[in-house]
Amino acid sequence: MSLLELDGVDSYYNESHILRDLSMTVEEGEVCALLGRNGAGKTTTLRSIAGAEPPEVRSGSITYNGNDITEMRVDDIALQGISLVPEERRVFSNLTVEENLRMAEVAQNSSNTWNRTVTVSDGGMSREEIYDDFPRLDERRDQKAGTLSGGEQQMLAIARALRQQTELLMLDEPYEGLAPQIVEDVEDAVRRISEQGTTILLVEQNAAAAINISDNAYIIDQGSMVFEGSAEELRDADDIRQQYLGV
Repeated sequence: MSLLELDGVDSYYNESHILRDLSMTVEEGEVCALLGRNGAGKTTTLRSIAGAEPPEVRSGSITYNGNDITEMRVDDIALQGISLVPEERRVFSNLTVEENLRMAEVAQNSSNTWNRTVTVSDGGMSREEIYDDFPRLDERRDQKAGTLSGGEQQMLAIARALRQQTELLMLDEPYEGLAPQIVEDVEDAVRRISEQGTTILLVEQNAAAAINISDNAYIIDQGSMVFEGSAEELRDADDIRQQYLGV
């Protein structure tokens, strides 16, 4: 059984049909890349998994750890161990790095006091574990998040997600707007997280960088899946990459 399974999912923004009979699987412990051009439906896929509205899933099913989460509330899905880091990062600009991480801790503790029907394992990574994995954040513990570079804010957004109990980390365009050297730093962080056992679903415009750290890959085009295979197969499929990714 796969960790995450989408089976024939149709998602809509009002009456706009975005995802069309979309099916995919993510295996436990892997890094899975979801690629495609702008507007292909990548972010809609992540939001559909996370239970965010919009979009609205009108048919098909989304299964996580054997549980149907298709109609679950967004906060209940998060408590299952699914974390989404959005493209906008959404760090608290006026709070320090340390305070941003503490805010995630408060949110997790508050969530665990609610009356829920889901089972949640205890907590996420400690702040010291976070700082071990993100030494740049350690150097900037007392610096306000709004003054960090784009790459540092991305690291903080990922680290904040990991402060909560996270088994599946979904990253939406983590390399967007970053210089090549900073992309490498974020890549290294993603690799370390994966090596520690967190499953990662990565949406990215930078196809080459995404393929470089992924085990398997999907390509979505106009809301439909047009390729699935290993990252190595996609790396060798010049015609597919050129047709759907322009690379």
